[in-house]
Amino acid sequence: MPSEGQDRAAVDIAESATVGVSYRDDSNRPAIGPGSVIRAGTIVYDDVIAGPELQTGHHALIRERTEIGEGTLVGTQAVVDGEATIGDDVSMQTGVYVPQHTTIHDRVFLGPNATLLNDPYPVRSDESLTGPTLHSDVSVGANATVLPDVEIGSGAFVAAGAVVTDDIPPETMAISAPATTQPLPDQLRGGNDL
Repeated sequence: MPSEGQDRAAVDIAESATVGVSYRDDSNRPAIGPGSVIRAGTIVYDDVIAGPELQTGHHALIRERTEIGEGTLVGTQAVVDGEATIGDDVSMQTGVYVPQHTTIHDRVFLGPNATLLNDPYPVRSDESLTGPTLHSDVSVGANATVLPDVEIGSGAFVAAGAVVTDDIPPETMAISAPATTQPLPDQLRGGNDL
């Protein structure tokens, strides 16, 4: 359901969606902007703030303390694991995973099953969690993996299946595993039209 005082008619919420999952006693209902569509099976936790025209696919999950800008798509079975900041006009396709402490700027495209990570040594070492930062107009191809604390510069293009272990400069292409960089082809220059 919309947050208190919010016009339910302004947000299209499927009957089987859950909007407002409490995770602690003092959590606040999510604030979902007008014109948003929350599809069947989607779960949105408390303390989520989403701008106008958020779209979810079916069975998406958006965890607590996530901020999402205007016109963003969280695709079918995509997971935003909380405490993330996501800009305007971001497109997360089916099966995308976004961990805590990740920053995604405007007009970023994440292809099917793209995976972002925030833990450099899972269950082996007690490290602080730091997700990657994806600057504006980044494109990440299907099944690509971006490791923790990596920064991908504006306009960069990560090829399908790439494993990004180091920062990627702006307007650069990253390919292979581990990813290496090369100049961005002319036909891939310019911002994303999402």
